[in-house]
Amino acid sequence: MDYEDPAEVEKRAQRKAEYLERQRAREARAAERAEMERSLPSPPARTLPGAADLERTATRAVKRSRATKTTERRPLPARPHPVVDPAQTLKRLVGEPRATTLNRKLNEGAKAFGADRFKDARSALTPVAKEAPELPEGRELLGLTLYRLGQWKEAADHLETFRALSGSTEQHPVLADCYRALGRWNDVDALWEELGEASPSAELVTEGRIVVAGAKADQGDLTSAIRILEQNWRTPKRPQGHHLRRAYALADLYDQAGRIPRARELFRWVEGHAPDLADVRDRVKALG
Repeated sequence: MDYEDPAEVEKRAQRKAEYLERQRAREARAAERAEMERSLPSPPARTLPGAADLERTATRAVKRSRATKTTERRPLPARPHPVVDPAQTLKRLVGEPRATTLNRKLNEGAKAFGADRFKDARSALTPVAKEAPELPEGRELLGLTLYRLGQWKEAADHLETFRALSGSTEQHPVLADCYRALGRWNDVDALWEELGEASPSAELVTEGRIVVAGAKADQGDLTSAIRILEQNWRTPKRPQGHHLRRAYALADLYDQAGRIPRARELFRWVEGHAPDLADVRDRVKALG
């Protein structure tokens, strides 16, 4: 057996003990984070404007407003700001007694939103945004609620604030769709550019692409609208929801542009994978 210096053995044992202690500390912090996450209200599913939204009431709203001025925005940070427990943020903003009430309303609003009870969600969330205007979750959820209620300007105001507070592009497609409904084309383009620079998930970029293409079509520029949706488009072997919504939107533009064979082909492809998506069955029948 080789001789080992007792001092070296002791040092090695000490390093091992320190490593185990750090490991236990990391595990404890991970457990604390997991417990905190379980205590948070379930975040609402991000409500993205799908292809079916491209034919909703935006046309009427466009007639009411043709604003061309672009909203002034501070550049986004390189990364979104860290997510903080809303309950803790509320305590800092309004104090513990009122924070308990507002956190309960935030939870109620999230549940109502998830159940498509948007008026109830608005009632619950309005005081949260009013009393704690710097709470990102309150602004985000109220903005999404107002979007679903067709209150485009009010929704945009809250989602712009969410953007500034969170440093995130998470709701850019919804925010851009609000501006599309209001005919604020420069804002749609600006948000699309910012979304591209942030390079978020493929799903988020696709939803933004659908909105900006719809805005071009609203302005009568079908060529640009089609080009935006055709860019790098390949029919995937295993399409996901955002692929199908993009294909539906592109087929709709082909139909508007009189490119019937291409529209028919793409609508049939969508129907083959998602026959219940919007009115795709009727579109296939109409095109024969």
